[in-house]
Amino acid sequence: MPLHLEPRDISADLERFSSVLIVSCPICPPMSLAMQRDSPFIEFFKRGFKTGAFEDYIQSIRQPLEQRGVRTGAYVIYTPTPTMCIWTKGQRNRLLKRARDYEAVVVLGCGSAAHTVQEILRNTACNVIQGMRTAGITNATLTVRFPLTITLDMHHVLRNDAGRQPANDARGR
Repeated sequence: MPLHLEPRDISADLERFSSVLIVSCPICPPMSLAMQRDSPFIEFFKRGFKTGAFEDYIQSIRQPLEQRGVRTGAYVIYTPTPTMCIWTKGQRNRLLKRARDYEAVVVLGCGSAAHTVQEILRNTACNVIQGMRTAGITNATLTVRFPLTITLDMHHVLRNDAGRQPANDARGR
């Protein structure tokens, strides 16, 4: 099950920077935003493997910054690592090289993803800002529709309520 992430308002956190790099996990953030906005996760013939709702969200961060004259960029993680928090050495080196040109990095991912980026950039002057918060775990049904459109029908979110245990385990006991 993927983590269910929700955007944080980070506009005040970004006010003092003149350059911001947006770094995102390729799985949980796009899935979460697609479900929250009731839009397709993948429309292969329209956007390839990019998620429209997630691309729109990244633009909603970049646009106001660029209107203020802030230079923005986006960093994409490619395969073979499908999750942000488990990176190869090559991916870590690529981010380190790319982030040197920015004052701040916004991480669109869970706490583990933010920790990974902080670890990679620990010897730089780059500020790391977590752009999403983990709300829980998503429970959804994946549906493939013609022509290669993938949607996720969210059933519910198993909330991240510390100290509370579900009354029943997965088998209904």
